[in-house]
Amino acid sequence: MLDDQLQPAAAPRLVRSLGVMGVLFLTLSVATPASSVFVIVPGMLQVAGTGAVWAMILAAIVCVATAFIYAELSSAWPVAGGEYVAVARTLGPLAGFVMLGVNVFNNLLFPPVAGLGISAVLATVMPGLPAVPVAAAVVAASTLVALLNIRVNALVTGAFLAIEVLAILVVVGLGFADWVQDATRFLTAPMMPAANGLVPASPASIGLAASIAIFALNGYGAAVYFGEEMLDAPQRIAKAILAALILTLAFEVVPVIALLVSAQDLGGVLRHDDPFGQMVTARGGSALGAAMALGVVVAIVNAIIACILACARFFYGTARDRSWGAPVDRWMASIHPRLGSPVIGTLVVGGVGVLCCFLPLTLLLVLSGTGLVAIYAGIALAAIVGRRTGATAHAPYRMPLYPLAPIITLVALGYIVWTSWLDLEEGRPGLLMTGAQIVGSAAYYWFVLRRRGSWPVQD
Repeated sequence: MLDDQLQPAAAPRLVRSLGVMGVLFLTLSVATPASSVFVIVPGMLQVAGTGAVWAMILAAIVCVATAFIYAELSSAWPVAGGEYVAVARTLGPLAGFVMLGVNVFNNLLFPPVAGLGISAVLATVMPGLPAVPVAAAVVAASTLVALLNIRVNALVTGAFLAIEVLAILVVVGLGFADWVQDATRFLTAPMMPAANGLVPASPASIGLAASIAIFALNGYGAAVYFGEEMLDAPQRIAKAILAALILTLAFEVVPVIALLVSAQDLGGVLRHDDPFGQMVTARGGSALGAAMALGVVVAIVNAIIACILACARFFYGTARDRSWGAPVDRWMASIHPRLGSPVIGTLVVGGVGVLCCFLPLTLLLVLSGTGLVAIYAGIALAAIVGRRTGATAHAPYRMPLYPLAPIITLVALGYIVWTSWLDLEEGRPGLLMTGAQIVGSAAYYWFVLRRRGSWPVQD
């Protein structure tokens, strides 16, 4: 009886109320395909030109492989902590906490980075909007929405997602309605912009664009953060992850092809900073162009809401695993009795996001590092070790063609690390920052958690 009294009280649990569609809405909102198309894809076109089509095909292969890994690991451990739980269960607690530490930066910094881009998107509609106040207000408002019941948030993000998809469909419709380019040439003779016009796209440029595309397509793995609120999660979460990837691929690849086949001036389109917005305005008028900009803002806001929801559940999982010390763990693991949401965790995530809006965007991007590379590498190794040791044998979903998926993922990540290291302006500082996060997380585990005794990762 005394031993029972000395055990810490069990953390209150999240309520299971989501089906596959609810988790799918939330996951697609994190992936935010519309904002990826309008904000990230133009950079790919400037780097690789029409070679961006090959880049997206290569990125799609890598993302399919990674989605299979996420599906198997999430089926084995569909818990709010996400990736670090699977890594801890297969590679050990030190590796698990390193994954946790990298994810802290990866999750916390997305809302302010996304928020700081809103004023630029709205520049054609409402020029002169101050970036920092707008970002802080959006992150704060998104935090308040994220406090609500998860089913309400699934409906909210689903409604916003419908607007996002409508914006994509407008781009696709306008593009394919004026087909002038031979689409087969994008595969047989891809061209990229240069000082003297268009030149054949180099393998290096296509590879660099593919690494950008992998980041643009990311988000499908966020389903695992909602695993403890999903009904029959072990049997169903793989469906949500794979469906999210398939839809993300469709929503991002098809608009790129529609833009390119409709380009009267291919060189001008490839060099333009906002080729999708320019096409919509040119063919649909300024009013439709303004509506499109607002649709992209809705997509960004939707992504911020969904990211705060996911991040709050991630911190709930870390607190339940007693990662930060008794008082902090108790607060972060608390669940609102009526809303069923991790209220304090949500407020912490939102509060940090608002404060980070006042930091320079370049600093936030450096702090973000290349954490996604470390996360993908961690889960790929976890999948391999889990199969070898039998740790994932209980998973209802098993990836096909094992071990092809983790091998493809690790090879692609090796290439991304190599190209990032050669990029002295952004890539190398990002790798160094991720390395610092890994070292800092390992030190915290070794000198703090390990001295307390075991680190009880729950599954």
